[in-house]
Amino acid sequence: MALPEIEVGQVVAEREYAIDRGSLVRYAGASGDFNPIHYRDDVAASVGLPGVLAHGMLTMGLAVQPVVDWLDGRGWVSGYGVRFTRPVVVDPAEGATVAVTATVGAVDEAGARIDLTVSAAGGTVLGKAQVRVTAL
Repeated sequence: MALPEIEVGQVVAEREYAIDRGSLVRYAGASGDFNPIHYRDDVAASVGLPGVLAHGMLTMGLAVQPVVDWLDGRGWVSGYGVRFTRPVVVDPAEGATVAVTATVGAVDEAGARIDLTVSAAGGTVLGKAQVRVTAL
């Protein structure tokens, strides 16, 4: 199989993810990252944070998932990198929503570079988020 016809600037996927405190506890258990800034308001406040934060790797994992789904077995993620620009604060009552838009940034014979726009609470949370996809 091969990637579908794509062109630079084309949006290939968009998704929103709701994160709540339960999501953070489940991720902590799966990842082994039990840093209390991810589940205790008092600890987060004591180190100057605006609230409990989603794990960076959770945010990064959610951000790439729409690209994986779009590929649908026609290729694979051969590279992925981001810069963490702002934390995702997870409110105890409202949670947080992470929005992802995946746009084709470049196309070549082997595959493409997909640029991700990832935001929460009206601000960008991952900068220079790029996924290299390679066609099968």
